[in-house]
Amino acid sequence: MENTDDLSKQVKNKSILENITPEIALRLLKDGNKRFVSKDMIEREHHWHIRETIDSQHPFAIVLGCIDSRVEPSILFDQGIGDLFIVRIAGNIINQDILGSMEYACVVSGSKLVLVLGHTSCGAVKGAIDNVVLDNLTPSLRYIQLAMERVKTDDDSDRTAKNLKFVDRVATKNVEQSINDIRNQSPVLRKLEEEKKIMIAGAMYDHSTGEVHFF
Repeated sequence: MENTDDLSKQVKNKSILENITPEIALRLLKDGNKRFVSKDMIEREHHWHIRETIDSQHPFAIVLGCIDSRVEPSILFDQGIGDLFIVRIAGNIINQDILGSMEYACVVSGSKLVLVLGHTSCGAVKGAIDNVVLDNLTPSLRYIQLAMERVKTDDDSDRTAKNLKFVDRVATKNVEQSINDIRNQSPVLRKLEEEKKIMIAGAMYDHSTGEVHFF
């Protein structure tokens, strides 16, 4: 597939979105992250993007990410105003509200890609590993703890948040779990994926380098 820089510069309208396949949508994000890492980001006239999206929006993807302030999807994927739906929740977990937003993006607005984006050294993952207790956070961390239980280690391995390799392994497993939850809990999204109308994918952002590693 050729470089997508020209497509990335355009404000997405209905016609452009209809010609973006799930594979192209994924390539747009991959190429955007390469530009971000290489410090060759597209110069955009944001007021023009604002004017062009006053009456409608046609994002080509929806990204589920963590609330971590170091992980800004539009920036790290070098995308413009109107290009992405972004949902953020501690630990990039799946619940009914998140699924509803994804269904809106893909069924109503026509987005072609659902990307679950985890990241290294995730605070929510560390909290789940060390069993942090807060009134409304604790139930959310249980989702991540389920992922942690599926990460196998040697008997003498450090399974605490001090072990950053373990933290990142749990974060990766948590992304995989969120992808499975999307497919299992949203029949409409699973059907769209089976029909190859959308793609559901996962990735991990390395906050020390700026690079996104796609699954």
